[in-house]
Amino acid sequence: MTEPKSGPVYPTALGASDLKTITLLGHDLAEDIMGSVGFGELAFWLATQRRPSTGETRVFEAVLAALADHGFTPTAIVTRLTYLSAPDSVQGALAAGLLGGGSRFLGVTEDTGRFLHDVLESLGGAVPRDETGWDEVALRTVRQRRETGKFVPGLGHHVHKTGDPRTPRLMRIATEEGLFGPHLSLFAAIGRVHPTVLGKTLPLNGAGVCGAALADLGLPLPLLRGFALLARTAGLIGQLAEEIRHPVARDVFLSVDLNNASVPPDPFVPEPFTEEGGEEGRTD
Repeated sequence: MTEPKSGPVYPTALGASDLKTITLLGHDLAEDIMGSVGFGELAFWLATQRRPSTGETRVFEAVLAALADHGFTPTAIVTRLTYLSAPDSVQGALAAGLLGGGSRFLGVTEDTGRFLHDVLESLGGAVPRDETGWDEVALRTVRQRRETGKFVPGLGHHVHKTGDPRTPRLMRIATEEGLFGPHLSLFAAIGRVHPTVLGKTLPLNGAGVCGAALADLGLPLPLLRGFALLARTAGLIGQLAEEIRHPVARDVFLSVDLNNASVPPDPFVPEPFTEEGGEEGRTD
């Protein structure tokens, strides 16, 4: 084994190894973790550096199951198409699917968790004690979003228009484990009161309830999308496994390639530049 060179020390509570052992989270990986700690529990432990309770593990793993796969979504399709183009690059196919996790698919988990957290922060610690109090906060919140022309993250679904089956199930699990906290309480209240403001009833979607549940578990908000991507990685591996056995990517490709229609060019015309609302103030 190569001896470490003198110089700066980089402390970590995660993986470290020497000639005979591997240490992870202060435990012997081979003897204490392998065969004793499930992957969901380990993922939670790695992110928080504290071992979750049995109830926290159950809620967390329910979230992972809820987000693992939802059919032929864009992330699944692009994974299959990338594998068709480069079957020698499984990592490329998986990466292609994960890169599609954004504001419309998967990213809603983080968006909802952050949104709910911001509302709770604005209360200054004055958390409602009953359903009536939560409804008042939710009503005020939905009205403010409506007045500013913004959507409420986690509200609505393009398929489950009358109710996402994942939402009540995850809420029941959180309740059973005593982990139905303020984020889920606010989210549930939004589900009850929004028809009064919007004039229509929209479902609380599964990605949104997952964000609320993860936030109630105290997981870092900047990592909420990461947990959604962790879940979807398993789903994308399943998509690739099915693609290998029953390929459809070539049919998807040919359905577009053989049915395109040539049309005249439609040149892009940029909007006139103005000082207000133009490039000024950009940070990228």
